Formats: sequence, structure tokens, C-alpha cells
Amino acid sequence: MSLHFPRVGQEVTLKRSESVLARVSQQLSRLEKRDWELWVIVSLTGVLISASLAAILLRAAFLKDDGIHFELTVSRPLVIGLFVLIAFLNTYLVTKRFEVRRLREQLISSTLQNQVTEKQSFTDPLTELYNRRSLDQIAGQFISQAKRRRAALTFLMVDADKFKRVNTRFGHLTGDFVLAEIAGILKASTRGSDAVVRYGGDEFLILLSDTTATGSQTVVERIQVKLKDWNEAGHLEDLRVNLSIGIAEWHDGDTLDEMLDGADRRMYEQKNS
Repeated sequence: MSLHFPRVGQEVTLKRSESVLARVSQQLSRLEKRDWELWVIVSLTGVLISASLAAILLRAAFLKDDGIHFELTVSRPLVIGLFVLIAFLNTYLVTKRFEVRRLREQLISSTLQNQVTEKQSFTDPLTELYNRRSLDQIAGQFISQAKRRRAALTFLMVDADKFKRVNTRFGHLTGDFVLAEIAGILKASTRGSDAVVRYGGDEFLILLSDTTATGSQTVVERIQVKLKDWNEAGHLEDLRVNLSIGIAEWHDGDTLDEMLDGADRRMYEQKNS
């Protein structure tokens, strides 16, 4: 599935992702620290064993006939104990290495799965647009950005006129196809800095960043041109899909509910006219 995350909408997603990645980074750092500690243990153990053997050999060495001879007697329990210690240490280290690798793989896998689940929870599966659940967070991000930049922001409420006729005449599968096609038209008519949300059954909401109500007419015209081309392609026999679009420009102090109400009211005014 190809997910569409607009640039400003991406800031919401990126902030969540950054939080997740920060936690993952901390956990990976802890795993790397454990891995590093294992290597330190290996190194120190090797040094200690080597030093012990060197000390034993040096004590047993003496000069005779211009040569170095070694006389070394080691008890059987000491030899057995040394081999048991080395075997135990190697087993422990190998086991821990595999455990660290398994934990790392589980962590990465669970993180990816959580990110996919999170994206799916904020995405409409039919149209691959943002869903209604994500609206408060996305709109809040757009409004905060407009306040911070003192920039324009416009909401477009889009509704498919008499869409029930499509379901009645062609069936719900065709209706779903048409909704997905409308979503594609809306995405293709907006920029990466905008966001498109499936607001309801056959209603969509577009958030246009850095755009006034007058400037949004360019987007509306682009939508209508693409919709006309789609209708002329003959996807539906003897039936044309029409869209009513209500425009509401945000001003500092306006709430999300006020924007949605204004855009919805103007959309119905256009529909009734």
C-alpha cells in the first residue's frame, strides 16, 4: 500500500516517528553497551589467562647449557578447572551474543510493526488519505504553523453530489472505486505541503497551507478540470460525478470547529445552488 503523507502533515507523522526513533535509539544504545561489555569481558579474560600462563611459564623457565628449559607440573584438577572455565566462558559469551542479536532484531521488527500500525490507524484504507481520527492532530499542526509563520490557511470541504445514485445504480464496489478515484483527483490537485482528509462517507476535507481563499480558486479549478477529464473518460455509463466545494479561510482566533462549520455551510450553499 502506498501511503500519502503531505509535507506539513508529515510534520505530525515525523514528530511521532522522532519520538519512536528516540526510544528505539536508547534501547539500541543499551543493547550496544551490553554487546560492548561482552567484548570487554572477552578481552580481559583473554589477558588474564595469557598473563597467568606467562607467569607460570616464566617461573618454570631456567637457563641450562646456553638454552632455556621448562619444567612445569600442573595438577589434574587445575587443568580440568581451566578447561571448564574456558568452556563455560565461551558458552556464556556465545549465548549472550545471540541474545543481544535476537533482542536487537525483535526491537527493530516491533518498531517497524508499530509504525505501520500507527500509519494505518491514521489512514483511510480505501482512499489512502488521512482519516477522520487524524483530523484534530493534522488541523492543529496546520493552524499552529499558520500562527507561527503568520501565514494564510484555507479549508476546502468537498462533497460528491448525489453520490447515492452511484451506489444504487452500479453497486457499492463501484461506489468504492469512484471514491478512490475522487481521492486520487484531490491528491493530484494539491501540493505536498497540503493535506487531504476523508472527512465522511463521500465528503473530503483539504487543508491548503500558505493559501488564501482567493488563491484556493486555483486548486478548485484544477480539481474541476481533472474531474471533467475523468467523467469524459466514460468510467460510469450515462452518469457524471460532480463535486461541491466550500471554501473557508482561517484567521487567527478561529477554531477548527468554526472552520469546518464555515466550509461545510458554503459547500451546501454551492450544492443547493
